[in-house]
Amino acid sequence: MNWHPPVPASAVDSSGQIWQIRRAWPDKTVGDYNLEVTAPEFTARGQAGVRGGVLRAGVFELLPEDDPALPSLRAEARHGELVSYRPHMRAVIRTDSGYIKVFRPGGAIVPAERCAQIESLLDPGAFTAPRVLRNSPDVIVFSAVPGRTLGDLGGGRAGLSQERFDRVWDRWRHAWTAQVGSSAGHADLATLPRRSPEVEAADLRRWVTRWLRHHNDVPEAAAQSATLSARADEVIHNLLGTAPDPLVWAHGDLHDKQILAGGGRSPLGLLDFDDTAQAEAALDLANLDVHLELNARQHRTSLKRYMATHARILAAADELNVSPGRFRAYSDGAWLRLACSPLPKRSALALAVLEERAARMPPESDDVSGYESGLVSSPASAAMETGGR
Repeated sequence: MNWHPPVPASAVDSSGQIWQIRRAWPDKTVGDYNLEVTAPEFTARGQAGVRGGVLRAGVFELLPEDDPALPSLRAEARHGELVSYRPHMRAVIRTDSGYIKVFRPGGAIVPAERCAQIESLLDPGAFTAPRVLRNSPDVIVFSAVPGRTLGDLGGGRAGLSQERFDRVWDRWRHAWTAQVGSSAGHADLATLPRRSPEVEAADLRRWVTRWLRHHNDVPEAAAQSATLSARADEVIHNLLGTAPDPLVWAHGDLHDKQILAGGGRSPLGLLDFDDTAQAEAALDLANLDVHLELNARQHRTSLKRYMATHARILAAADELNVSPGRFRAYSDGAWLRLACSPLPKRSALALAVLEERAARMPPESDDVSGYESGLVSSPASAAMETGGR
């Protein structure tokens, strides 16, 4: 069998420069990956934030700044700093006045349409969104939204007291329930794509199939592959095996880096509507909760702050009449996606969480309160409380 090593935490280019691997995506060829990389010492000197790279059968190569699949990237990158980059697919550039998203030719058309739809669906009293300043078939230029992301505010470096942190998340809960609650029956909701449980299950199957395909020839991954397959069958069965809640407006990729809080009483900001859709309210709430728990498990925030946000997410779910079983189903689905990450540590952590959850609460259970108490008493949580790794 051919041994293709997993994606490492860092790689060295031909000049000897070390690059930290932030994100990775499997390529079409088994064992090959496209990468987003960063060099911390470059960032500290004010140079380029991120670059693209490839891993071919374990050999790293830094990509040139020109990307043939993104013909507008080089010209648009002159306006600011590249802060997000999936090679050959899309990029985000931060400028003094906002952000630029670069797509493959024709790839910006649908996202631009989604932005136009959001203008009518978004409650201005709840959230404010970036304005489209300029767009073409492969570029969208957005205005800036004031404030800092809730992800930044949740970290220890933000200097935010627990009381102020709680107030910010209370603002989010009230705004979110108002926004989602007001979307039911909205005339423009039907113009969005439907992200039904069947669509979600098919997407999860694609993630799992892709991960398994890239690890079939890796003897060391055999046990993890078997566990992932078993958990995936259970998660998808649970997603499809209980009655869905009504479809409402959904952000589609909600996490704490997509929500911004400014000063005063101004509405919270909300970013990135490429995946906005009709879906169950549990989709966004579970995705947000899982990302916040991941932050805590990876020591980017404290267990206390995670539990504070978790309580508010469950309160929002209750106000929106989310069935506990549907919250659990979508939460398991979010962890399953993370378990399919090419980054070995993230994949192993997420799979371990799925194992914890399956042992703590059988899939057919309709109780999410046990999920909270189980997290508090788990070994991983004890490590978080003491700062252990």
